[in-house]
Amino acid sequence: MQSQDLTISVAGTAMPCYLATPPKGKHPAVIVLQEIYGVNREMRRVADLLATAGYVALVPNFYYRTDPELAAPYTPEGAQIGMKAAAGITRATLRADLGAAIDWLNGQEFVAFGHIATWGFCLGGTVAFFSATMPGISAAAAFYGTGIARPLHSGEPEMLAEVADLRAPLLLVFGGQDQSIPPDAIARIEQALSGAGKRFEVQVYPAVGHAFFRGSEPDHHVAESSDAWERVQAFFRKHLT
Repeated sequence: MQSQDLTISVAGTAMPCYLATPPKGKHPAVIVLQEIYGVNREMRRVADLLATAGYVALVPNFYYRTDPELAAPYTPEGAQIGMKAAAGITRATLRADLGAAIDWLNGQEFVAFGHIATWGFCLGGTVAFFSATMPGISAAAAFYGTGIARPLHSGEPEMLAEVADLRAPLLLVFGGQDQSIPPDAIARIEQALSGAGKRFEVQVYPAVGHAFFRGSEPDHHVAESSDAWERVQAFFRKHLT
């Protein structure tokens, strides 16, 4: 596996990204979508994990317009910093940034053209849900996306408003003890997706809360994280190969 920092042009502005790649050859790609805390060690860990499994992993920094160096700590204060930065993320900025990432990946000789998925966490889980509306995305895995069933930090409506435009299959993963996404919200997401005839899978782990997949947490849930990782790999094998 190799990794590097690079930039991708978005309307003439440089968007910083982290890239992790498997050994030489053409590989499907996954766009890793950041938590509210920014592109930090955890997001790089996920990208490296994907690269070891045979995927090109690209982590765009969606805060580059206002907070390009932001990597807030996992504390209440860090969450406040992240929420303030996330207020600048809108559907319009996401279309521009995701579109640029898709085009860049499709232009690389080490990427299997047209085989691109997303995998996001918290804020990034919300973005992953939205990415399923975009051409060029073959599958989207959304882990505990807080803005799927509640308004975004920008004040825009919840991402469920986009349900009619979803085109890629979804894998939605939640913690049953996640107070930010209660059971009634998960049920409403499932009902909306079923009612619209969309392709999706939902996995709820009853004993864990928000951000259970985060490897740096002292209460990291190994069993649930391992199972979730296996589900993600099976989901990507199904839709990216």
